[in-house]
Amino acid sequence: MGRVTERRKVIRIRDGAISSRPDTLVAEEPLEIRLNGKPLAITMRTPGDDFALAAGFLVSEGVLARQSDLQNIVYCAGATSDGTNTYNVVDVKTAPGVTVPDITLERNVYTTSSCGLCGKASLDAVRTTTHHPLHDTPPLHVDPDLLATLPDQLRAAQRVFDRTGGLHAAALFSPTGDLLDIREDVGRHNAVDKLIGRALQNGNLPLSSTILLVSGRASFELAQKAVMAGIPLLAAVSAPSSLAVDLATETDLTLVGFLRGHSMNVYAGEHRLALEASTARG
Repeated sequence: MGRVTERRKVIRIRDGAISSRPDTLVAEEPLEIRLNGKPLAITMRTPGDDFALAAGFLVSEGVLARQSDLQNIVYCAGATSDGTNTYNVVDVKTAPGVTVPDITLERNVYTTSSCGLCGKASLDAVRTTTHHPLHDTPPLHVDPDLLATLPDQLRAAQRVFDRTGGLHAAALFSPTGDLLDIREDVGRHNAVDKLIGRALQNGNLPLSSTILLVSGRASFELAQKAVMAGIPLLAAVSAPSSLAVDLATETDLTLVGFLRGHSMNVYAGEHRLALEASTARG
């Protein structure tokens, strides 16, 4: 789309010296997601990978579980009076036979780039049942020393962050630490949806042999997205929320927080980490 960044004039003050210069900012625009022609959600996002974002969002909502559930995704006319396509409205059409939830005012979702989803009628509405239970995933055993190498790989691959300093990132890694995919967005939850949506489009769900690493904190919503995509291990460079830990414990998700250098906290699912080997080396 070519709208990932924008230029704005800024007054720069450094050690008392004042100057004017253009600054590169990360773009933030609304995206309306429609499901079979009906409005479902509005999210504030960085333009780009919009179809993957919509698909990943619907995986998190329990609508899509596999590539065959998706018929197509198209851009449709925006909110302008003349019907001009703003590329800020997408319509997701599910395949025949896919069960679609009742789209009501209680079900509709408004998301923001900072906090994720808002407007759910209750916590029960947020707790969506996964099609890919983690206790059914193949065994995964990861060395903590390998986890320690992932944040540097994530940071090195953040191309837009280097220009703006204003983007979150989410990345998928193999059990041996190979970077499989990375997405950036002004919203951390959007970056994760873009990863999951691309995996669904490519027929790679469930992501049962991957590690998800996110910049910043691990919220309940991010833990839920990992569970819905069948990702067994979620790591974050900052803290998890209490509800994220509760969900990880309930669903058998391995949750690691404060992943910085060779230090980390394991909040749930420690059976997937080679803690004995790490302790012996220490």
